[in-house]
Amino acid sequence: MAKFLYSLIISFAFACVIAWALGLLWFASTIPTTVADTTTHTDAIVVLTGGSERIETGLTLLDEGLAERLFVSGAGEQVKTGDLLPRAGMLKPELRDNITIGTVAANTPGNALETATWAQTTGVHSIRLVTAGYHMRRSLLEFHAAMPSVMIVPHAVFPPSVKADWWRWRGTTSLIAREYTKFLVTWAIQQSGLLGEDKTHATLAAKAAP
Repeated sequence: MAKFLYSLIISFAFACVIAWALGLLWFASTIPTTVADTTTHTDAIVVLTGGSERIETGLTLLDEGLAERLFVSGAGEQVKTGDLLPRAGMLKPELRDNITIGTVAANTPGNALETATWAQTTGVHSIRLVTAGYHMRRSLLEFHAAMPSVMIVPHAVFPPSVKADWWRWRGTTSLIAREYTKFLVTWAIQQSGLLGEDKTHATLAAKAAP
C-alpha cells in the first residue's frame, strides 16, 4: 500500500511538472510583441515602475496627448515629479502638473490597489496601462480585479534585456518562468475567491491611508 501511494505521489508530481512546463510554453509564446492599440484616448496613463523604458514611454504618451494625466505607481517615497522629467527629454510645461507619483505600492497587487484608489479619487474611468510585455498578463488580472469598472488599454514595452528567443538565455528564461508562476498563483487565488470583495476593499482602504 505504501509503495502504491508513493508511486501515485510521484506520478502526480510528474504530471504537475509537465503541465507547468506546457503552460510555460504557452505563456512565453503569447507574450505581446507589439502594442495592439496605439490610438485610443484614455482618462489617464498608468505606469508601473520596476523595469526599463516604462516611465519614458508613459511620459511620451502623455506628451502625445493620449491622456490628460499620468500616474506612476510604485515609484517609492524619494521619487519626485522633477526627477522623472529629464528621463523623456523635454515635456510641455503645462503637462508637468498632470503627473502624479504613487509611493505606496511595492508589488503588482499594490500597484493595482494604489491605482484604484487614485482613479476613484480623481474620477478616472479609463487608463492606458504601461508595463513590460512579460508582466502585462498578470498586471491585467490584478487591475481588472481591483478596478472592474475601469476600461484598461494595455500598452506593453519591450526591454532589450528580455530576449525573444527566451529559451537560449538563462536570465530571460528565469524571468519568464518566475512571472508565469506568479501569474498562475494570482489566477488561482482569484478563481478560488480567497481574496473576497470585502478583503479587497479593506486592503484598498489600508493602502490609501496616510
